[in-house]
Amino acid sequence: MVDFTTIEYLKSGNERQRRAYEVLSKHHLFEKLKEYSPVLAGTIPIEIDIEGSDLDIICEVDLRFEEDFLEDLMFSKFIPHDAEVKIEHPVLDGEKCITINFKLEEFPVEIFGQNRPVKEQNAYRHMIAEYKVLQEKGENFKQKIIELKKQGIKTEPAFGMLLGLENPYQDLLKL
Repeated sequence: MVDFTTIEYLKSGNERQRRAYEVLSKHHLFEKLKEYSPVLAGTIPIEIDIEGSDLDIICEVDLRFEEDFLEDLMFSKFIPHDAEVKIEHPVLDGEKCITINFKLEEFPVEIFGQNRPVKEQNAYRHMIAEYKVLQEKGENFKQKIIELKKQGIKTEPAFGMLLGLENPYQDLLKL
């Protein structure tokens, strides 16, 4: 299985993955976020992204020290000084999180921080489950997922539709 905890696999991936690697490396994003154990999650790593898909970077962040995290981000210089930055504080499963959205070259970027190890975060767990399903079901299934996404259906519901899952966000975690 691919080691998704680094971005090295992107170097030998498809065109968009290689470009993501170039941008992330050029801006030293993962090096600058190292203390937060960053992982690229979402659709680009598993090759089901569509035009406009973002780079979802999940991090382990103790939000008691949110100011330090934000300061690290703002002073790290990978967020362009003229970028429109949007910061939100969603609550997932009763837990406060943080998202920082901005554009880095042609990629929309979302940095997601939650006070739990990245491998225990649902974004990572969903991606791993989806990757395994894609490996098992093959290219035709993958193309059906991409087509559903192009129609505006989110990733987990698309998998749910094709796999007959009642609650895809929860059921994918059981796979």
